Amino acid sequence: MPSNSTGVHLFNYNPTAYLPHTNPFLYVDKILSLEQGIGASGLKVVTHDQGGYPPLLLLESIAQLAGIAAASAEGEGGFLARVDHAEFAHRLSAGDKIIITVRIVKSFGRLFLCEGDATVEGEKVASACLTLGVGKL
Repeated sequence: MPSNSTGVHLFNYNPTAYLPHTNPFLYVDKILSLEQGIGASGLKVVTHDQGGYPPLLLLESIAQLAGIAAASAEGEGGFLARVDHAEFAHRLSAGDKIIITVRIVKSFGRLFLCEGDATVEGEKVASACLTLGVGKL
């Protein structure tokens, strides 16, 4: 990964550099931090309210960001292999700013066990443990 003279790692803040998803199937608006193979944090702002932001989309937000953290290069493909556990606190509404954090727990070749949380104003609204496959299919 490129770095500047101060040792700060540079990365692309735009999730579309890492994922093939586009609107309306992209559920991470901005990557806030990224340590490839270790973890990442990102932002999703709820812009639309038709009965709240569905929990399934929170799970997809966590999975997309985990895929970015697990990949070793921009544009590397991947897939959600398994949801081991997921919990949701409550639905979200338009205007909510969701901070998503993920960490890679373990890797098995192309498979990655990941844990993720989603918070709004410091309150946990979702958590999940999932397995991702990363690399060419």
